[in-house]
Amino acid sequence: MNQTKKSPRIHKHLLNAVVSCLQQSFDEGYYIDKVIERAFKQNKKWGSRDRKFVAEACYEITRWWRKLNEALQLENSLNDEDLLKVFGLWWLSAGHELPEWDEFNIPELKQALSRYNSFESGAVAASLPDFIYDLYKNELGEETDEALRAMNEQAKIVLRVNELKLNRESLQKELEKENISTMIVDNFPSALVLKERANVFRTEAFKKGYFEVQDGASQSVAPLLGVEPGMRVVDACAGAGGKSLHLASMMQNKGSLIALDIHEHKLKELKKRAKRAGASNIETRSIESTKVIKRLHDKVDRLLLDVPCSGLGVLRRNPDTKWKLTKERIAELIEIQSDIIERYSKMLKPGGQMIYATCSVLRSENEDQVEKFLANNQNWSLIKQERHWPHKEGFDGFYAALLQKGE
Repeated sequence: MNQTKKSPRIHKHLLNAVVSCLQQSFDEGYYIDKVIERAFKQNKKWGSRDRKFVAEACYEITRWWRKLNEALQLENSLNDEDLLKVFGLWWLSAGHELPEWDEFNIPELKQALSRYNSFESGAVAASLPDFIYDLYKNELGEETDEALRAMNEQAKIVLRVNELKLNRESLQKELEKENISTMIVDNFPSALVLKERANVFRTEAFKKGYFEVQDGASQSVAPLLGVEPGMRVVDACAGAGGKSLHLASMMQNKGSLIALDIHEHKLKELKKRAKRAGASNIETRSIESTKVIKRLHDKVDRLLLDVPCSGLGVLRRNPDTKWKLTKERIAELIEIQSDIIERYSKMLKPGGQMIYATCSVLRSENEDQVEKFLANNQNWSLIKQERHWPHKEGFDGFYAALLQKGE
């Protein structure tokens, strides 16, 4: 059992905000990060400690939702009284003491804490729906519980140096001036990991475009593509452009980098990030019809397909994914992935290379998709594939395969 220690102070208005955020996420279906963001906008007078309390409570209770409810023997109730019990148990499990309020005069919390600490393996201990736990078990076998323990740890803050402006050692020195200490990571040449959590978005180094926040596993994708200055490169599922910016840096702003996505608002965010980073060779195009892809047939040297996926490799960052994901949605995503790799691969010139990548750990979204594509396209070959695991490297779960089109 965790030992109690001097606890941070709980303010009732912040506790009420946590309860409200959880109700919006679990009852109304909103993702917890969006709910928290909205709460911050509605409460502009909250200080940094207030925001930290609300965000941490919401994320961690969401992460441990099933385990907390099972320990309390609740049926995922969302009424205020039961959510206060859930908060109380989470607070105790984190080693804190509860204030002597009527709200926390709950005799069953002591027994619930004992049950909470007794869960050591399986779906409840990992705080997962049974069907998702079974998916991990099929992938990892005996390593499942170890991997899921790592998946439930708070994610590190990892930076990727923007080598269009400076090198990694220079970035370390710039951050030290702002009292932010970092560590170099072996085998991840552009990565720095923060020694202590900090709001890096307020730093001068960020405002000057010296770095982006990007997990180490995600940083491994762009180098695998082997881009060179002067190439014509497409990032076809660019989103807000983390990997586009990495590719632009590797291309030294020489050549053409086309960032495609079906979401115009994400591409607008990419434009802002590119301007800050000094990435001048990025052109954004919204995929509004099949013509956007057809116009690029046989015209591209390198192609990145970081396809939509279940996100089962990044639950540390998006803990409510596991409560919103369904078997039907995974099946739908697999169909989308198959469609994207078949249609978008036609953009490559003969001899061109493509990465197929996901932030999932499922074979059905990864190796199976690549094998199916190769079986249907005999002129393609697999050059290399990589997997990353939280319990092995400490970064997100990620998959990437490098494929080449025949001459």
